[in-house]
Amino acid sequence: MKKIQMVDLQTQYFKIKSDVDNAVLNVLESAAFINGPEVKSFQSELESYLDVKHVIPCANGTDALQIALMALGLEEGDEVITADFTFAATVEVIHLLKLKAVLIDVDYDTFTMDTEKLKAAITPRTKVIIPVHLFGQCANMQDILKIAEANKLEVIEDNAQAIGAEFTFAGGRAHKAGTMGTMGTTSFFPSKNLGCYGDGGAIFTNSDELAHKLRGIVNHGMYERYYHDEVGVNSRLDSVQATVLRKKLPLLDGYNEARRKAADYYDEAFADQPDLLTPVRADYSTHVFHQYTLRILNGKRNELQKFLAEKEIPAMIYYPVALRKQKAYFQDSDPADFKNTDLLLDQVLSLPMHTELEEEQLKYITDSVLEFMTAQQH
Repeated sequence: MKKIQMVDLQTQYFKIKSDVDNAVLNVLESAAFINGPEVKSFQSELESYLDVKHVIPCANGTDALQIALMALGLEEGDEVITADFTFAATVEVIHLLKLKAVLIDVDYDTFTMDTEKLKAAITPRTKVIIPVHLFGQCANMQDILKIAEANKLEVIEDNAQAIGAEFTFAGGRAHKAGTMGTMGTTSFFPSKNLGCYGDGGAIFTNSDELAHKLRGIVNHGMYERYYHDEVGVNSRLDSVQATVLRKKLPLLDGYNEARRKAADYYDEAFADQPDLLTPVRADYSTHVFHQYTLRILNGKRNELQKFLAEKEIPAMIYYPVALRKQKAYFQDSDPADFKNTDLLLDQVLSLPMHTELEEEQLKYITDSVLEFMTAQQH
């Protein structure tokens, strides 16, 4: 059996090696490394895939979030509501821009923003909501957009983990994750469902006005060389990463389906385990399983992680510390307001999840988890 990895990028690469190598060599021979034709082609192809009017590529997913906020012309101290249970980048950019992060609890089953907590957190200073499509499925965008509209708020979807997922509104209208709010952002970090071979990111919007502003901000605030109309940054997707993404984009739906099949195998194996909760697949969103995250109810999560490590099975805790408790962002808060987040911090454990998982590996992983769980019951 092949060594089990959380993400097997090497095997995935070998399957497309010839196409990718030739494409990268073409870029090297062209010497069009920045804002070259490969970047423009990828932008256009991603717009078609997402059915969104504008894609603005940039250097990474964190920049994408920061640039999206910069485009809204916010003032110091304006409030941005987001989830307490997510990766730090979402809050990091809020602090960098001297805005106020207002953190709220998540839904216990879906790990995404609790919309009742969202309503309660809105104040006269609130300007933006950043829902995070965590682990591979959408937050409840129907309710979030309704709340945003009623309060005249902007919505930036953090879609770093759910590219290719679809949200279905009441009535049957479906939209790709990242295309429903004012703007959406994503990361092309190598381990993402659509990952490049370095850093990369993008911002999505259907607004012509915002798209124009975003294109200036990513390029030092310039629309014409040496004329700076905006306060900008230097954040561009390079042509080598763009050409890799062009080769992988047509494979994305297949990659996501491979992840779903692995998730199905896990689900079936763990179906009768009362102390294991498998990921909830919300009926309003498809799930693309950026992570396959269990909830361990018997208080033995850390022991299970150690047991799996002894069997050479990696398993990760995303995330061990609430953002509100991080030294950089500390917010004094009532634990009762973050009941679900605090439960999840002690329960979540993510198993290996990628496009190259083989049945032999899945059987070994699930048998090992079941061995541990059975021993705990006796």
